[in-house]
Amino acid sequence: MKHKGIIIILIVVVILLMNAFYILDERLQVIITQFGEPVGGAIKDAGLHFKVPFIQKVHYFEKRILEWDGDPKQIPTADKRYIWLDSYARWQIVDPLKFYQTTRSETFAHSRLDDIVSGTTRDVVSSNKLIEIVRNSSRELQFTSEFEESSEDEFRPADVINNGREKIEDEIFATSSEQILDYGIKLIDLKIKRLNYNDEVRDKVYARMISERNKIAAKYRSTGEGEAAEIRGKRKRELDQIESEAFKTAQQIIGEADASALDIYAKAYKQDPEFYEFSKTLETYKNTIQKKGTVIMTTDSDYFKHLKSSD
Repeated sequence: MKHKGIIIILIVVVILLMNAFYILDERLQVIITQFGEPVGGAIKDAGLHFKVPFIQKVHYFEKRILEWDGDPKQIPTADKRYIWLDSYARWQIVDPLKFYQTTRSETFAHSRLDDIVSGTTRDVVSSNKLIEIVRNSSRELQFTSEFEESSEDEFRPADVINNGREKIEDEIFATSSEQILDYGIKLIDLKIKRLNYNDEVRDKVYARMISERNKIAAKYRSTGEGEAAEIRGKRKRELDQIESEAFKTAQQIIGEADASALDIYAKAYKQDPEFYEFSKTLETYKNTIQKKGTVIMTTDSDYFKHLKSSD
């Protein structure tokens, strides 16, 4: 029985010791509460720490920088343009005690960030024109000649940029940072991630862009068709000229060949007129009399002169 009592005492001591000490990771910080109320300040030093067993409870919080990614919000600008704005932020728990007293967890902290950052963003964006949110400076935009000729004046922003996107982001960041400090949170960074028109305005913008592209395409097509017609006309003129010169050359060659042939015939006729006449008559027989043809003539016709004298 004595040994059993010692074992029980040892088990109780071990449990007490296990519950009395905790290890703090270097990435975390803690708040100790006793009966639900915070005791002392935040503990941020990594290592082994002591607490009253069973009475005190350890609450762990991140020491690292955390991210917040808000949902896209539809916001009207000062010039009544409705846009979808999507932003993100980076934040850090710098006062764990105040953070525990006001939010208790990161989930509720995200809810507070949604309210503060989204509300501030809506207020700031609503007080600025769309061009202020889209652009950073009044730098003169460079347009192509096609765009200049076919675009309407509304395509060419002439407004002077007073703030610009970066200053608007800085204003949202500064205002949100002051408000979020009440929750023991420090805002590290805040940026606009994406900006887009709402569906109705976007459809109009796309239609206008399509019309713009169609105008430029029509201009290119018209220019191309004019140049194509000019090329076809030039090709036709050159082809007619080549054919005319070729026909002229061919006729010259034919004329020269005919002259040479006549000269040869004349020389041959002078050498033996009777043989030449006989040869040409035979050619005539060959060309006029067919195998199945019938020719009816008088016997005294010159056509049969050589046949009659063949004997």
